[in-house]
Amino acid sequence: QVQLVESGGGLAQPGGSLRLSCQALEFTLHYVAVGWFRQAPGKEVEGVSCIRSSDGSTYYADSVKGRFTISRDIAKNTVYLQMNSLKPEDTGVYYCAGDLNSDYVCGGDYYRSDYRGKGTLVTVSS
Repeated sequence: QVQLVESGGGLAQPGGSLRLSCQALEFTLHYVAVGWFRQAPGKEVEGVSCIRSSDGSTYYADSVKGRFTISRDIAKNTVYLQMNSLKPEDTGVYYCAGDLNSDYVCGGDYYRSDYRGKGTLVTVSS
């Protein structure tokens, strides 16, 4: 059952930008922390960024800090990931995940998160 739907992936050139969206279906994001994860070819899933429901505080992996920005629109039940200054190493499938327990999504524990999407592919290449 799909509970989160990602969109916005595609092909970008190095130095370019993309904005990913993660829309929640059938539940509100008001009380759910949401994180973005990615999986590069042949690698494990890694946490990229998260936003907590309690106070809207955010977390970023060192590899994306200063380039990516996570935000949410509660009215649209959507979380966004603005990705700027993209690098080839940003290539991968990007997933969003949500949970009432922010420790899971902000701690990089994708598989323990209650709500997950099917992912959207981001390719950074010239």
